[in-house]
Amino acid sequence: MTDERTYLEGMVRDTYFPPDLVEKGQAILRALDTRLAADRPADLEALYTVTHAATEEFNALNEEFWERGSEIETVARDVIATDFLHIARAHGFTDADIEELVAPRDW
Repeated sequence: MTDERTYLEGMVRDTYFPPDLVEKGQAILRALDTRLAADRPADLEALYTVTHAATEEFNALNEEFWERGSEIETVARDVIATDFLHIARAHGFTDADIEELVAPRDW
């Protein structure tokens, strides 16, 4: 697992984002980190398959943000993608592409 990083830190400090939904996003990232630690993908394509699944979870979470008068907007997109990249690099994928990590995003 990666260091004791606070995932979605930029969203945690912003009252625009409901705290319980930010916590759900943090849980998605912790689960991604745990999965990569337990079963490291063989290559970038396999990594992207795993990160795309996590991205789809954020797509579903964005619906909950909308219902609460919030959304995964520009700042949140950057924060989420940066955390994905941090996790990928922590697991040895230093050449992972930040855009490809979250390619199926609809936010």
